[in-house]
Order: sequence, then C-alpha cells, then structure tokens
Amino acid sequence: MDVARRPRAFVRVAGPDAQDYLQRMVSNDVEALAVGGSCPALLLTAKGRLIAPLVVWRREDDDYLLLTEPELGDAVRLHLTRMRLRARCEIEPEEHDSVLVFDGDGIATDFPGAVERLDAGIEPTLSDDDVELRRIEAGVPRWGRELDDRILPAEAGLDETHISFTKGCYPGQEPIARLRHRGHVNRRLQIVELDDDTAVERVTSQARRPDGTVVALAYVRT
Repeated sequence: MDVARRPRAFVRVAGPDAQDYLQRMVSNDVEALAVGGSCPALLLTAKGRLIAPLVVWRREDDDYLLLTEPELGDAVRLHLTRMRLRARCEIEPEEHDSVLVFDGDGIATDFPGAVERLDAGIEPTLSDDDVELRRIEAGVPRWGRELDDRILPAEAGLDETHISFTKGCYPGQEPIARLRHRGHVNRRLQIVELDDDTAVERVTSQARRPDGTVVALAYVRT
C-alpha cells in the first residue's frame, strides 16, 4: 500500500441547515451525498473565479467536513461565515493529519487512484518527489501552481470533476454554465512531455520520470 502526506486545512460545517447552506454555496451536488460520501467541489466568486477547491465529506446527517489546501482554510471559513446570514450552522476550523492512500479504503478525494485517511497514524511510504510525479501524471492541479484566483475552472478541467450542471443555484453558476454551453476557453491544462512539439503557453509543474524524461503540467492554447 502506497501512502503519501497530504497537507490540508479543514473546516467543519454542521447544524440543521448545513446541507442546504453548502448546497447553495458550492459547485457540486452536496444533497446527493449519503453519510460517509464525499465529492470534489469549488467555492467560487459570483463571476465564476476560484476561491478554493474543496472535498466535501458528509460525516453525519448534519455534519460536513471541508478539506482544502493548507493556505486556504482561513479564506474558506471566513467566506462561508460572511455569507451564512440566517443559516443555522456552525462554521469552524478543525485540526487533522491527512494522508493519501493508493489502492485502499478511505474518503473519496480529488486525486485519481487514491483516497484520503484522517488521523490514521500511517507512515508515508512515498517521498514528496514521488507524489509530485504521480500528481502531474494524473493531471491533478494544485493551488499556487496550476490554480489561483485568475483561473477559470474549465481551463483547469475542473468543470468535468468538481461541478454539477444539474443542481440548483450557487455563486458563479451563471458564468460557469454560460461558458460550457455557449463558449469555450482559450487554453486548457494538459499533461505534456517537455521534449515534444506541443506549443505550451505556460508550464506550471514538472517532474522527472525514472527513465529521465520530463513530464509537466502546462496550459496549452486551444
């Protein structure tokens, strides 16, 4: 079993209105989650720009844990608190240790082929370089590299994994839907080898394979 460190920040949203509030605030279908289920989602501005990528885990009927990038925990908590208004739910940080487990059981997450486990006390077997190579080859975008508040979700391919186009309204839904049905993006995140002929606009991450080839994530003009 391959295990890797997964630095995370955690925000708990719990209370009688937790499900309804999250359904109105994030891009994926929280109401469809059974207890124990999870889904990747986005917290967006009204203009469809990224505030934070998330994994929403339903721990109990009215108890959800949001997993996000380490540097985004405060931004997620403050944004959700500011927008809560009369929703009856608590929004507070939690502390956990998270690891990625490949080919194991755990919380379904945003990393293909892996799950997350919290506070499992498992020692990592993969180095940071090993995990970075797997991340790039899986095409998983990372905040501060491939993702920031200037990136449109569709440019990073997040419209295929983090967004429901059949759920109700949420901030950013209108520009996200309009782009999908009536427009197109001018660049997309792709996995490339740096010695091929792909004309890249911007390389965001790269790693060297055991055979010496360099694989990268890059935004490519469409």
